[in-house]
Amino acid sequence: MAKDSTKQIDLTNESGVNGQYKTWFLDYASYVILERAVPGVDDGLKPVQRRILHSMKEMDDGRFNKVANIIGQSMQYHPHGDASIGEALVNMGQKDLLIETQGNWGDVRTGDDAAAPRYIEARLSKFALEVAFNPKTTEWQLSYDGRKQEPIALPMKFPLLLAQGADGIAVGLSTKILPHNFCELCDAAIKYLKGKKFELYPDFLTGGMIDTANYNEGKRGGKVRVRAVIEEVDKKTLAIKSVPYGVTTTSLMESIVKANDQGKIKIKKVTDETAKEVEILIELSAGISPDITIDALYAFTDCEVSISPNACVIVDNKPRFISVHELLRLSADRTKDLLKRELEIKLSELEEKWHYTSLEKIFFEEKIYKELEKGHATWEKVLEAIDKGFEPFKKLLKRDVTREDILKLTEKPVRRIYKLDIQDLITQIKGLEADMKQVKHDLEHLVDFAVAYYENLLKKYGKDRGRKTEIKQFDVIQAKQVAIANTKLYVNKAEGFIGSGLKKDEFLFDCSNLDDIIVFTRRGIMKIVKVADKIFIGKDIIHVALFDKADDRMTYNMIYVDGATGVSYAKRFNVTGITRDKEYDLTKGTDKSKVHYFTANANGEAEVVKVLLSPNSSARIKELDFYFEELDIKGRGTMGNQVTKYPIRSVKLKEAGKSTLAGRKLWFDDKFGRLNSEEKGLYLGSFEGEEKLLVIYQEGTYEITDLELTQRFDAEKVMLIEKFDPAKVVTAVYYDNDKLQFTVKRFKIETTTLHNKFLFIKEGENNRLEAVTTDKQPILILTSGKGAQQRIQKMKIADFVEVMGWKAVGNKLADFNKTVSMDWEQKARPVEDNGQTELF
Repeated sequence: MAKDSTKQIDLTNESGVNGQYKTWFLDYASYVILERAVPGVDDGLKPVQRRILHSMKEMDDGRFNKVANIIGQSMQYHPHGDASIGEALVNMGQKDLLIETQGNWGDVRTGDDAAAPRYIEARLSKFALEVAFNPKTTEWQLSYDGRKQEPIALPMKFPLLLAQGADGIAVGLSTKILPHNFCELCDAAIKYLKGKKFELYPDFLTGGMIDTANYNEGKRGGKVRVRAVIEEVDKKTLAIKSVPYGVTTTSLMESIVKANDQGKIKIKKVTDETAKEVEILIELSAGISPDITIDALYAFTDCEVSISPNACVIVDNKPRFISVHELLRLSADRTKDLLKRELEIKLSELEEKWHYTSLEKIFFEEKIYKELEKGHATWEKVLEAIDKGFEPFKKLLKRDVTREDILKLTEKPVRRIYKLDIQDLITQIKGLEADMKQVKHDLEHLVDFAVAYYENLLKKYGKDRGRKTEIKQFDVIQAKQVAIANTKLYVNKAEGFIGSGLKKDEFLFDCSNLDDIIVFTRRGIMKIVKVADKIFIGKDIIHVALFDKADDRMTYNMIYVDGATGVSYAKRFNVTGITRDKEYDLTKGTDKSKVHYFTANANGEAEVVKVLLSPNSSARIKELDFYFEELDIKGRGTMGNQVTKYPIRSVKLKEAGKSTLAGRKLWFDDKFGRLNSEEKGLYLGSFEGEEKLLVIYQEGTYEITDLELTQRFDAEKVMLIEKFDPAKVVTAVYYDNDKLQFTVKRFKIETTTLHNKFLFIKEGENNRLEAVTTDKQPILILTSGKGAQQRIQKMKIADFVEVMGWKAVGNKLADFNKTVSMDWEQKARPVEDNGQTELF
């Protein structure tokens, strides 16, 4: 039998599979990290981006090149195929910074792809040519096949990585650097070089809004929230005017449709009308609140996304996690070093040119060129004679005269030298000396030179590069509060079940699957549960409702009998902090306890009930009235006050109750434009029953609204918000753009329709409200002029303006002047008494 000739490999040996696997995997991981996925800190580019830009510089003749041609040129340097090069090129082109584009390059807002490479063209932008290239300061290496030289890093004199942003997934790590604003980066670099503090926050080409409260300088663990801008077109239509970073109009619409299908929002139709600007129209279903829908869009769709930055870059050939502030500092320092190298090179070139020009001047001025006409035996003798002729002047030069210098002089055509030619050389030398002096000054004041460099970039390229993403602090939207009631809840009171699946039993109400439900039984058991198909609570259910643990005004009135003693007690209590699915016994805890009477009162109402005792009881009086208002509202665990020790036959409502609670105190949060009861912002007062709010806006409209906390107001446009009193007179001053004047009017609110905006100033473009108040005797302080020319007028408006209808135009107050400012006396700030003050 032949011996088995199969080779055996020792798996435990480092030279075997294990050893090779360790080496190969480490090599692969290092290659992916260093050569593909993570950008370098020096120029902010990944290798493929660097090779594309280098190839475009080689091809640059000022004209556009086909992208297919650029890709082919780049393949000389990048060994990964045309697809990766094309994708990276399109990505850079869409950022509108280094590359000028021509043709259909796609749209990051809609997700549309660019046209085929053979149809689109590109060239380097003037900005790229200025900041990214200088062969004199570039370090080179051989390309992958050894045929060409490619840059190790481009001499980038700008924080490109922060301007463009970067994404990359490598082996064991990833990077995500968000883009920042061009102008803000230049300003930050200037502040850093001057030793001042600076802040940097992301800015996206897609616009929108961003909450940077947890940005954490772009380091790991940070987070930003990005929102689309949603506007209310009318009560039935919303318009989405931008998309969050990384979201397309297509994916956004898909998320809206999905949320609608899941019952989280309720809309009729969504239409994409995006053209030059993003516009997605959402048509609401009948009876759906626009404010709640806007909140729901942020809560349940891609109208709001959370992004976690993770700034990882290659520093000294190693991946390193740093902050965007440190990235800016490193970039500014590198820019300063590159500028220094450029100045040093320029100085060296100027000195060399000065040296040769000085030699040329001496050569002709001192007639040393005549040595060429003398009959020297050899050429070497001629060169020696010329060198000897320079001997008296060598101390005037900055370096030694070399053989190459002399040879260069002899190559010039010997011609008759006029004084004018010598004078021209002298002028050139003076110009070179002035240039050298300036370069030396710049080197001595390198920080100032670098600051001037950034200021020049800002001046040349900063136009139309203002911030597109608005920085705002977002309010926290509770999904439970904005979820649409998409589930029907049923109850089987006798058996003690509730749930959405009990469709043959009694219907209760519509709710959302995020809601909590509070349930009470005849036995005195309370339980809070989530909405489900079928849940057992306990037999003889007496009350089921939606539960809001933050509602401290909901008051429960109850009379129960203690099963052990037969004594009946009454109690009033709130339910706030609870554990879901836990049973709470509201009686003294015995099995035979039973609830005689129970009500839930949204505003702490305290009714009067008639208690009928059992006919067989020994009590002399068989019926009595009980007043719940005599009880304090306590915790759910309180025993309560004794009603009677005799058996009760029944308890019936005798008289509806009034609230025993103080008015509902409300505040207006002028940061988020929300009403609240948590004492955030401007205190609006204590509200009873059906009282309303009056809101007056900068565009000259007013609105009467209820106290629903889910309402949204544009805080920046709200000029007055207060409890509505129809007897109050509104005094308003507005700017009339047509007549270039300020107009004043006084009127009462005559309309009663809620949630409708009524224009009360003259209709016209650029007309706006300047000042408004509901004070009885308003005094307007009108200030005009500046400095010594400042003039202050105090006007008692009620003395010369009658109360008129809310549609009236009003009376002229003053001609328009850019220096005019207005304030009511009680809000006026102190001003220097350097002008005239008049009281009207």
